Amino acid sequence: MTAYKRVLIVDDDVEFAEMVREYLQPEGFIVDLAHDGAACFACEPQAKDIVVLDVMLPGQSGFEILKELRRLSSVPVLMLTARDTDTDRIVGLEIGADDYVPKPVNPRELVARIRAILRRSAAAARQPETGPQPAADLVVADIHLSTASRQVWRHGSLLDLTTAEFNLLEYLLRKPGKIIPRDELSAAAFDRRDASKIDRNVDTLVSKLRRKLGPSSDLEDRIKTIRNVGYLYAVAPARPQAGDRRATHAF
Repeated sequence: MTAYKRVLIVDDDVEFAEMVREYLQPEGFIVDLAHDGAACFACEPQAKDIVVLDVMLPGQSGFEILKELRRLSSVPVLMLTARDTDTDRIVGLEIGADDYVPKPVNPRELVARIRAILRRSAAAARQPETGPQPAADLVVADIHLSTASRQVWRHGSLLDLTTAEFNLLEYLLRKPGKIIPRDELSAAAFDRRDASKIDRNVDTLVSKLRRKLGPSSDLEDRIKTIRNVGYLYAVAPARPQAGDRRATHAF
């Protein structure tokens, strides 16, 4: 990375937080530490490039902090969870986390996840919300996705998508009408190279995307569930054109 990035680590495990800072600083990061919600907001998290936020904190939980932070800023948030269940991860994604990492975490993996989130958010930060960009666009029916600005429009209205939601939708739109397995979608959504383990949180992302995309005039459900396999982005069949006799035949 050519420029120093500002990272805020919010974790009540002082020893762990110090260890992460010692690892990140030589990697080109400026790291601040906070051990509870009050200290977190005193560090102005909205002014950082990324926040690494633990779920289990004294006083305010990580979820409560994330909710409050999302009312102030869209700063990328990577959540940490020590509990061996999907519940924390699902809740974090629902609230607006960009990714999650289970504890204990390898510092190298943490750095890789932070860099991946920063790469994805950098393009969006460089582009103003002035409308669809002409280059690198995907258009499927009434959905318009710009990979350059990492923005999505439905009928010309800008949608508010998280990083993972955008990644998932982009991957689906690149293969409309094709069945995509859950593990493949998980790798795409969270920018992970190892897709060997199926991530059930993809189901949560799909559910949120459906709500945000809304109904289509041609399709009952834009993203269809393929039981025990994955999902596909449905494409409406072409409508018969007037004077086209071929369109009147049944196949």
